[in-house]
Amino acid sequence: MPLDRIDFEILRLLQNDARRSNKELAAAVGLAPSSCLERVRRLEREGVILGAHARVDPGALGIALQAMIAVRLGEHSAPLVGGFMDALAAHPAVLAVFYISGATDFLIHVATSTVDELRALAVDAISARPEVAHVETSLVFDLRRSSLLPNYRGAAQEKTKAKTKGRGSKGARGGGGGAARGRGRG
Repeated sequence: MPLDRIDFEILRLLQNDARRSNKELAAAVGLAPSSCLERVRRLEREGVILGAHARVDPGALGIALQAMIAVRLGEHSAPLVGGFMDALAAHPAVLAVFYISGATDFLIHVATSTVDELRALAVDAISARPEVAHVETSLVFDLRRSSLLPNYRGAAQEKTKAKTKGRGSKGARGGGGGAARGRGRG
């Protein structure tokens, strides 16, 4: 689905505040509210907007500890990797499962309320699995997160427009094409 400048701006604004009203969003991007709403619905229908989420203070939910657990498997196959990811992603203490390259196969972001819960998760839910060869746990002391994804498509689109605009304006100023026009006048 091709996205234009307004679509990218809608996405940027919604990533910063998904609770923004359609009226506010429309005013910010310079559209009528009905046109803006149709664009947002199209972005949802096309799977560009996947959902909206509330950021919650972990302490309010009793989360006192977060960790990154590095896991290396003993063997690799597509069904084994997929099954491992699915099983861990279903665990309530697992926030994210990353399948990565390098010496470690997976990096698992977890949140627990106590060190004992973290130990049980690492030992019982992860290390005890037959495909696991190595586990290493690192505590998260602090976390900074951005709600805004980088927009490489929009940046590329703007660069292309700037190049095209630059070429077009040279001709308008008499640079480049003036000699050819002068010959025709005789």
